[in-house]
Amino acid sequence: MCRPPFMTGITLVVTICLSGVQRANEIPTIMQKDYGAFSTPSQVTRQLAQKVDPWVLAALGNGDAEFIVFLVEQADLAPAKFSCSREDRVAIVVGALREVAARTQPGILAELRALGAETRPFWVANMIWVKGGRGVVEKMAGRRDVAHIFANPPVRMADPPMAPVAEESPATDGVTWGLEQTRAPEAWSLGFRGQGIVVGGQDTGYRWNHQALKRHYRGWNGKKVDHNYSWHDAIHSGGGSLCGHDSRVPCDDYGHGTHTMGTMVGDDGKGNQVGMAPGATWIGCRNMDRGVGTPASYSECFQWFLAPTNLNDQNPDPSRAPQVINNSWGCPASEGCTDPTVLLSVVRNVRAAGIVVVASAGNSGPGCSTVNDPPAIYDEAFSVGATDFTDAIAPFSSRGPVRVDDSGRMKPDVSAPGVGVYSCTRDSKKSYGTMSGTSMAGPHVAGLVALLLSARPDMKGQVGAVEELVRHSAHPLTTSDGCGADTPASVPNQTYGWGRVDALAAVQAALALPGCAEDGAGEQGP
Repeated sequence: MCRPPFMTGITLVVTICLSGVQRANEIPTIMQKDYGAFSTPSQVTRQLAQKVDPWVLAALGNGDAEFIVFLVEQADLAPAKFSCSREDRVAIVVGALREVAARTQPGILAELRALGAETRPFWVANMIWVKGGRGVVEKMAGRRDVAHIFANPPVRMADPPMAPVAEESPATDGVTWGLEQTRAPEAWSLGFRGQGIVVGGQDTGYRWNHQALKRHYRGWNGKKVDHNYSWHDAIHSGGGSLCGHDSRVPCDDYGHGTHTMGTMVGDDGKGNQVGMAPGATWIGCRNMDRGVGTPASYSECFQWFLAPTNLNDQNPDPSRAPQVINNSWGCPASEGCTDPTVLLSVVRNVRAAGIVVVASAGNSGPGCSTVNDPPAIYDEAFSVGATDFTDAIAPFSSRGPVRVDDSGRMKPDVSAPGVGVYSCTRDSKKSYGTMSGTSMAGPHVAGLVALLLSARPDMKGQVGAVEELVRHSAHPLTTSDGCGADTPASVPNQTYGWGRVDALAAVQAALALPGCAEDGAGEQGP
């Protein structure tokens, strides 16, 4: 049974689980059967137009193309939302996803191999990465068990609005202005520094042995390093001279990832307190090659976070999944991600497993409806705009409402410091510097989630409840931008969301919430 919480001073749309879990056999499961293949030329032509991303068809004019074959049957993850146990929730989701993929993919994989195509199967959503020619695309489009063929273009990361500037001293007394602004030190004074929480980051990679990151890395025990289950490289070819590909050691070939991880957990113990949750542990996945990723590399990192593996990509272990993942990247249509739903099922499934997905809103402001790119556009992603030290929105920070998928939904969800943020760099000689962008704002929120969960470990896995706490505890900010239906008094609004996050208020609100929070707030179906 569940009942709503009694709280004063903050309104939450959450339910509290008192006892019992709904049985899985009470949840209807949709099965897709009677699969076959279309065979006539007219049917194949029609399916190409209906099922295949135009980018794929255009790319085939130059030979083979990379694409993602998305299958019709997807796992039913509804049973997971009825579990108050974070461990059970992850296990239920991973088990369901792997079962559907194992049952439905062998036939299509066999056909792809017979056609001479390169393949990489996924289970984070029931889909297969493929590299092949037009004949392969036609065969896949003609199958009844294939729902869509998505583009998998190389996506170049937009540079932050301000390049890193080498510096060697933080703003105030060893604590950055962003941490002060969000009242993180006050949350630490209550005894909550992110202890017991694992944060994940997928980005350009990480300089794991940076003095502010090393002792927080899950692969370091204070004496020796073991990268198994703490690092994954989703770049399997190319990779340049610095990191190469399939790196078995965390590496950052662009400098962006190290900076974002510093804002989540960084603290060197010698006066450089740059991270929101210095008591948390981090793990990482490289999803970009020198700032260039693909929908498949992003998906691979999400899959690895659901069930981290050893360095040989074997023995997946859902019990080692992080509680929150930071995503300071986007997949813009201008780079070929022409279908905004390309990562929707992936992000939705990760959220269903009880993992908070934090996403930077983007740097395409100041115009309205500039939150345009996955994953920030999704309701299932917790999107973050950027503010400066006066709590003004950064001019570059993207605004809502989201129009690219015709949803009109409000974004961002909240805002956080993102201008002149001081954090770690990959440079071994100048270890700290400033950068600006919503890429710098998102990690503040991922770190805040770690603080909140260290105060309330029983809320691990309850994504809706955590998101509502962060939203409703934010310092409200108003705007005259007038995006969407906003008025100068609107809170939330399409510029700041619910406002600039407040770590102390969020932790205090979490401590006031009784019981085991079940994920009723903002829950989306699988």
